[in-house]
Amino acid sequence: MDIRRSSTVPLQFLCVLFLQLSWIVLLVGSQSSPLTPAMFIFGDSLIDNGNNNYFPSMAKANYIPYGIDMGFPSGRFCNGLTVVDYGALLLGLPLIPPYWSPTSKGEKILRGVNYASAAAGILDETGRHYGERTSLNGQILLFEKTVRLELPPFYQNPEALSQFLTKSIFLIGVGGNDYINNYLLPNMYTSSKIYNGEAFADLLIRNLSQQLKNLYSLGARKMALVGLGALGCIPSQLSMANSSDEGCVKPVNNLVTLYNARLVQLLNTLNASLPGSFFVYHNAYDIITDMINKPSNYGFTIPNEACCGNGRYGGAVSCLPLQKPCTNRDQYIFWDSFHPTQAVNKIIATRCYTKSATDCYPISIYQLAQI
Repeated sequence: MDIRRSSTVPLQFLCVLFLQLSWIVLLVGSQSSPLTPAMFIFGDSLIDNGNNNYFPSMAKANYIPYGIDMGFPSGRFCNGLTVVDYGALLLGLPLIPPYWSPTSKGEKILRGVNYASAAAGILDETGRHYGERTSLNGQILLFEKTVRLELPPFYQNPEALSQFLTKSIFLIGVGGNDYINNYLLPNMYTSSKIYNGEAFADLLIRNLSQQLKNLYSLGARKMALVGLGALGCIPSQLSMANSSDEGCVKPVNNLVTLYNARLVQLLNTLNASLPGSFFVYHNAYDIITDMINKPSNYGFTIPNEACCGNGRYGGAVSCLPLQKPCTNRDQYIFWDSFHPTQAVNKIIATRCYTKSATDCYPISIYQLAQI
């Protein structure tokens, strides 16, 4: 009998047990008195935490090496936690469960629900080549079901439920797929043949405006709108453009800035026109571009390549099942062809969900929670 070999079994078991217990602690939450009663999340793969696991879709991340720094693949498109995961913890909440998971049933929905779906967009057609996904319109319909059927049993009257929703945070992070999985794929979608950059941004904002008003009519009051990041800097776009100077794809980033400028205008309009509402803009673009331009300031050394990917910049084919990722993940800005690493997500969250937040307008999400 090999004593040395057998003695490692308990150690391996303890390591797995430690990871599982650590995950349970995160699920339970970090504070007994959170800053907000709940957080409701709408968006795409940047913040999908497992909803697409339950769909016949090519847009999935429920396999190794995704989740490598969590100990298992949960469906998050990352090596670990997402921005909204860190955001929830900073607000004193547990990690918010995905809507389609059994963990989002019963009293657990009283801390919020995540409806985000990979490949989803503001437009219903966006991402259709990936298969099933829940567009923003579909996510709002699911939230309506939550409000009409799933939450009322926990409240004595409609007024109490309304007060709960009024105090809750609503996070909306969507729009990136309407570009990278719609407008910028002219062989699959006709949008770029119909609209120029400004007209397409106008189309997205018109649709988003109505969608936010629909959320408002369902009881949402405190809403954080996440601006688009620098899509022209992600490995997939660098690979598609066959970039040789390692710089971002400027035409793509120009499209993003057209959208973000209109999103800020929409925020100001809705703040002035929807009584009792408060909209906050999360400026993801500036922080991402600053990281890419000055990576060493944030502890990164690889600003434009995917930690887990294939081809030029790791952006030609995204992270494949059982693929071996880079070992120095905290030094990479991008985890795969499209998504940032856990290290980046933590920084982004810290700069909007804390007292000292610098990337939210006109106040931080931390302050929004306390209103």
